[in-house]
Parts: sequence; C-alpha cells; structure tokens
Amino acid sequence: MKRQGLQRKYRNLPRWIVFAVAAFVMNFPVISTISASLKTGAEISRNPGLWVYEPILQNYAAILEVTERLNIFAYLQNSLIASLIGAILPIMLCFPVAYAIARRGYGTNVIFPTIVNLRAMPLIIFAIPLYMMYRTVGLLDTSLGLGLILAVVNLPLALLLLVNAINDVPYELDEAARMDGARIFRVLVKIVLPICLPALATVFIFSFITAWNEFLFGLMITTTRAVPMTVGASFFFSSGGAGVQWGVAAAVIVVASLPPVVLGILMYKQISRSMTAGAVKG
Repeated sequence: MKRQGLQRKYRNLPRWIVFAVAAFVMNFPVISTISASLKTGAEISRNPGLWVYEPILQNYAAILEVTERLNIFAYLQNSLIASLIGAILPIMLCFPVAYAIARRGYGTNVIFPTIVNLRAMPLIIFAIPLYMMYRTVGLLDTSLGLGLILAVVNLPLALLLLVNAINDVPYELDEAARMDGARIFRVLVKIVLPICLPALATVFIFSFITAWNEFLFGLMITTTRAVPMTVGASFFFSSGGAGVQWGVAAAVIVVASLPPVVLGILMYKQISRSMTAGAVKG
C-alpha cells in the first residue's frame, strides 16, 4: 500500500511541476512588482531581479503620507464609491430586463444583441459626447458621474450573464408560483432571485473589477475631487522632476490592486458556482 502511495505521488509530480511553472510565469509581473516595492531606488538599479536583499517599507510609508498634492486615501475612496455604483446599478437595471428577455422573449432579436455588441466598441468613441453632456449637467469631477459611466460600461456583460442565468432556472417554478397566485414581481424576487444569487455575485465581482480598473473616463472627467485610484496612482510615479521612483510606483500599484484581488478571493466560490451552474442538466 505504501509503495502504491509513493508511486501515485511520483506519478503526479510532473503535473505539479508544470502547474508551479505556469503559476510562476503567469504571476511573474505581480511578483516582480511586489519585489520592487520592497527595494530602494539604488537597489532596484543595482539588483533588478526578484530577490530582495534588504527589504524596506519606506515606499509604502511614502504613498500613505497625505499631502496637499497626493492623497491615496481619497483616491481609494473615490474608486470605491464609483466602482460600487458601477457594479450595483447594472444589476438593478439588468435583472428585471433579463427576466423579460429570458421568459417573454422581449428584445431578443434587436435590443439584446445591440446592447451586448456595444461592449465590443472602443470606449473612446463615447468620450467627447459624454464629456460635453457631463459639463452641461454638472457631473464633471464627481464620483456619481464616474460611477454612472462605469455602470453603462458594465451593462452589456451584466445583461448577458443574467439572461443566461435566468434561462437555466426551470420555467416550471414560475408556473407553479403563478398557480398559487403569485404575481410577476413576487416570482422574480422570491423564486428567481435566490436561485440566481451566484450569477448576481459573479456579475457584481466582474463589474466591480472592471469599474475599479477603468482609466480612460477617470482621466477624462475627473480633475481634483473625484480622482480614482487608477489615475491617482500615476501621480506617485515622479516627484519634483526627479524621474520615475520605481519603488514608490510599485508600492502604489500593489495597494491599488488589493481591493479587487481581495474581493475576488473572498467571492471565488460564488464565481465557480456560477460558472458551473447549468453545465450538467438532467
């Protein structure tokens, strides 16, 4: 028995080696950035490799120091508010629409394909009209204005995922609820919504990450009060014409990446459950 166990372990050894190498290659930029954030500028120039001989935390202390020009906490707050708006609003808008498309077939020939295909268009196309419209209504340099744009960006993916999720819900459950006297709203909230929670969690995570990483609209419509983390991070790259401070730049990138990474790790089970839902049907 022991010999069989050892043989099984050795048989799986090449597979684990390949897995380790692939994981290292795919995460090499992340590892390199973390390594650089723990080095001084002199050590980065002298030792560009991954190994850190004398780890320091001064780079993180530098970006956490609030000044009149730089405030990482404000950037994080602005990104959090805009990303929450950009992740929650598409769910609220798309869930009832997805139910109408999946159950009644409304818009399946024109509206649904048009909305989904909008995501394939370059976002820069909408830059000028959105800027002019925002200037007219007073939404420039506001977290609400940025969040509304991010919500529009996330609408196609949210609608596509939710339509597929509702299609996987047995229609017999709707019919049974209606036979008991339940109206459409009650069926949607009490029957369909609980079953689609994994899909809703997936939509929220993908929308939040997309909104958090958005740079174009953050650069275009914000200046001082509502600057998101993606734009604010670039302010730390240089100081007083001294050139790029690679250690500080790496540290701010690490901090800016933490919220979506932590959210993805915490909600991993929901994502995997949503991706496998409907894969096996009786």
